[in-house]
Amino acid sequence: MGSEMCIRDRICSVRTLGISGLRGSAVTAECFISNGLPAFEIVGLPDAAVKESRERVRAAAKSSGFRFPVSRITVNLAPAGMKKTGTLYDLPILLGLLAASQLVKAPERDHAFLGELSLEGNLRPVSGVLPMALAAKEAGIRTLFVPAENAAEATLARGPEVIPVSSIRQLAEHLNGERPISPEPLWTPGGGAATGLDFQDVKGQENVKRALEIAAAGGHNVLLIGPPGSGKSMLSKRLPSILPDMTWEESLEVSKVYSVLGLLTRQEPLVQRRPFRSPHHTISSAGLAGGGSNPRPGEISMAHKGVLFLDELPEFKKDTLDMMRQPLEDGQVTISRVSGAVTYPSEFMLVCAMNPCKCGWYGDPSGRCICSQAAVEAYQSRISGPLLDRIDLIVEVPAVQYEDLRRKDPAEASETIRQRVNAARDRQHQRFQQATVQCNARMSPAQTQLFCTLDDGCARLMKAAFQSMGLTARSYDRILRVARTIADLDGSAEIQPQHLAEAIQYRTSNLGA
Repeated sequence: MGSEMCIRDRICSVRTLGISGLRGSAVTAECFISNGLPAFEIVGLPDAAVKESRERVRAAAKSSGFRFPVSRITVNLAPAGMKKTGTLYDLPILLGLLAASQLVKAPERDHAFLGELSLEGNLRPVSGVLPMALAAKEAGIRTLFVPAENAAEATLARGPEVIPVSSIRQLAEHLNGERPISPEPLWTPGGGAATGLDFQDVKGQENVKRALEIAAAGGHNVLLIGPPGSGKSMLSKRLPSILPDMTWEESLEVSKVYSVLGLLTRQEPLVQRRPFRSPHHTISSAGLAGGGSNPRPGEISMAHKGVLFLDELPEFKKDTLDMMRQPLEDGQVTISRVSGAVTYPSEFMLVCAMNPCKCGWYGDPSGRCICSQAAVEAYQSRISGPLLDRIDLIVEVPAVQYEDLRRKDPAEASETIRQRVNAARDRQHQRFQQATVQCNARMSPAQTQLFCTLDDGCARLMKAAFQSMGLTARSYDRILRVARTIADLDGSAEIQPQHLAEAIQYRTSNLGA
């Protein structure tokens, strides 16, 4: 992209990178020093943060002991038609000016630089380094210079040699051959930190544990309905402890989202455990889906490959909930602005919890409910039918019985359940090894028809359920996918009547579509 390092008529070009959404791209900082009245202009669609780099660059150069050129300076960030955002262009701009002034040796053409400068000349970490490091690998960049705090994250690209830089003075000494900087060693993942939450802590509720095991095994969406104190939130928060292990590719996908948000650390630059996001019901549509003048990922993208837990589901704004309908189907969300559109991944398990009515006790045998039938219907109607149609398992969570609370024998541990979940996922990986999907919940209609065949007995059972329950085509497919997951947990190659019957029962609810 015309990004080699050259000095001609006090012109210098330095390779760097940019980012749009989750995709990095090659950028060139073209620095031109000419005679004329002193001025410092940055062009190439810079945002406010990029324009402010003029003052940071000037102060950092002087603080590092370099003479800042008193000339007319023009910096073009090419390609000029792509919007440039963030503070990562500080380092390449300053390096270009120093090299054009022959104060430092010009880097080689296959080197790239990025980083934010402090006024003292030190480098501060920037966000989005992982996607940019992957883009550097594609662009053929051999050596990538990044702030020391971002170095471990950049090595995850398994591409360019990563040089951790702490200050401008250190970088100048490296480029001039005075004191080389040692490359950052490749960061290798260890065991993900345990959540500390275990299903062993939950007394009773075996039917709910079974439903969550099925959901974890197939990546299905779940709605838990029950009175206050029945354990809906407690069970949901323990769901990550039984989710299958993440593959390297999944960890990279999720880490790219967290990298753009600046949430990765030098100690843990890779997301190794499936995310669990639990936003408050006051969240806005932009907070959930993502947005802003420079669109950033929202909660549904932060839950990619993990769980999005919505507690007190009816308390969320109706338009906020309905906004999730398209991402639930497509596994991605597109945010459009005047300046362009960006697409973020949103392949998550939706886990919701709600009370059956405003007071929470509708249908309880104790008769404690004080809500009228009209009030119950009004409360439940806050959840739209199309959203409910995208829920795979609707589970009633009854109040915990005294006998269950007094039991001394320990409940089944999460690790035992997770082993069964991993075994079921292994069967799915073998089934979908020629496809892009990785779990049963993501099967296309054609794949559902191929892998969820029913014998005559199952077909009669399904027909009776379809007619009596008023199922839609979408809910029909979802029942088949849940039945396929139950069969995988059972180690069965075919869907048996008991698998299908269990899947159907998870649609039998007053709220069910």
